[in-house]
Amino acid sequence: MKITSRCTAAAVLFAGFALASTAEAGPVSVDAFGSGANTFTVDFVNIGDTGNAADTTGYGDVAYQYRMGTYEISQDVIDMATASGMANVTAGVYTGNQPAADISWYEAAAFVNWLNTSTGKQQAYDLTFSNGSWSMSLWRSLQAWQLGGENLYRNRDAHYFLPNENEWYKAAYYSPEHGGAGSPGFYLYPTASSMVPTIVASGTDAGTAVYGQSSEVGPAGVDLAGGLSPYGTMGQGGNLYEWLETAYDGDNSDGSESRTIRGGCFNHNDYVMSTLYRTNFASSGVTSSDMQGVGWLVGFRVASVPLLSIPEPSTYALLLLGAGAVYAWKCRRRSP
Repeated sequence: MKITSRCTAAAVLFAGFALASTAEAGPVSVDAFGSGANTFTVDFVNIGDTGNAADTTGYGDVAYQYRMGTYEISQDVIDMATASGMANVTAGVYTGNQPAADISWYEAAAFVNWLNTSTGKQQAYDLTFSNGSWSMSLWRSLQAWQLGGENLYRNRDAHYFLPNENEWYKAAYYSPEHGGAGSPGFYLYPTASSMVPTIVASGTDAGTAVYGQSSEVGPAGVDLAGGLSPYGTMGQGGNLYEWLETAYDGDNSDGSESRTIRGGCFNHNDYVMSTLYRTNFASSGVTSSDMQGVGWLVGFRVASVPLLSIPEPSTYALLLLGAGAVYAWKCRRRSP
């Protein structure tokens, strides 16, 4: 009887672990950059559930695993990267742990390139800085990113990159358990809910977002930017709009095209945080001196390839349930 009781308890534990392994939030990883007193880290969550269908908007289908930055890139990260050797990136509207803003798409891409090259990896974008301005060339087809379709902006061997629109959208709104276990789908807001988020100026409570504030308030710190998405990212709704890699027409065939931004900001309304809203700005601008002076409303976050191929949660569950079944069978064979 004691053996049988232990077997039953073990089987229950295996089943519990199997259920827990299906949790939505991806594993967190932390990458380090810079040097000495200017060493800093970027947190990532893994985005799995490969091969999901697109939302009714046509966005959000991604056929491969990747990592998404947990937080927007902060001003102090830009400062430490500059002190560690990064050049020609001049964000500076906000301070400290507030998100970096007043930054062009090219500057955000240059920051990503520095993350790659400073750690011995291939740069993501073929950028040139000359006479005080940036430009970008396209990669040849053999050099270009091919997962999810050919992307001439991104190098195929890049480790860090700006998220394209589908990558960003999925990390913000998708849940493999949207309608319950085995019923995936997309929420309307990046707070794991289709209910309008609660307005906050700062905080981390579930179902909240930093929006509806006056211009004088400014954005919250990147780790105080509201509730989490199903995968565990913060601030993809409110705080600041975010640059996406994708050209607004979705073609990525001209390095000078305007780029998509999504996510809303701290002094706009809830609609612009939803799946229904996307807009664009010139890749060379969106500083305080152009594009209607909206540079102070736009920041960015970083995406990455996975550190290794991480089994999907359902795979973990099957492995654990299988191990539990084998253990129970062996227990029964030993029972008198």
